[in-house]
Amino acid sequence: MHFALVDNTRQAAVPGLSGNCPGCGQPVVAKCGTRRIWHWAHRGVRMCDQWWEPETDWHRAWKEHFDREWQEVIQFDPAAGEKHIADVRTAHGLVIEFQHSALHPDERRAREAFHGNMVWVVDGTRLKRDFPRFVAGLHSLRRTSHDSVFLHYWPDECFPEPWLTSTVPVFFDFRVAESDDWRRDTLWCLFPGRAENNAVIGRLDREAFVAAALRQERILAADEIVQRLDAQMRESRLMAEQREREIQRGYAANRARAYGRRQRRF
Repeated sequence: MHFALVDNTRQAAVPGLSGNCPGCGQPVVAKCGTRRIWHWAHRGVRMCDQWWEPETDWHRAWKEHFDREWQEVIQFDPAAGEKHIADVRTAHGLVIEFQHSALHPDERRAREAFHGNMVWVVDGTRLKRDFPRFVAGLHSLRRTSHDSVFLHYWPDECFPEPWLTSTVPVFFDFRVAESDDWRRDTLWCLFPGRAENNAVIGRLDREAFVAAALRQERILAADEIVQRLDAQMRESRLMAEQREREIQRGYAANRARAYGRRQRRF
């Protein structure tokens, strides 16, 4: 964790310091070595939040875009008697979870249900195959009436399977150091839900992502966009089906007239 309570004040880890966990109140020690990012750790191997994952430089760089009072915010559900630490919770009530490690679908669903208004930002560089798969899948994107929003019938060609059924927006971050590849420099969002069985995928500059998170309760109107595209595509499909029925009726009528003319000749 980035912050502990030292004399009841949130404090980042520095060598020789000790404090208490804001979540459980137990003692924590500052870990300030050279192999991992400086952080606080419970004495022993205990961690009071089972959803917590070891923090990387990638986590810390993302979290530092936001006010420190928005970082590592304890979320409490009194009905369930459950509490968890959100990576970031903005003043507008938006939770942002930064995920580097592999995540079991059951835990993903539980975290989405617990936090409610949230988005994921997923480290797309953890596995070497993820970015090449995404690049190959880009060729099947289809444009929509919305700027920087696309359709893809086979989203598993772009993104890891565990994220395909997420109920909240999932932003994939493929950026690596010293790369000028525009596909890595932007965030790619898998919207929740489907539009006529098509996945909806958006492209968003990371600066626009941070700006939206700072000023509003949602990064983008994902549900509304999916619903609008679904309605448009359904209407187009129904119109096409109606035209096909009319064509088939025309063919049938022509065949009936031709048959009638032959019958009259005999």
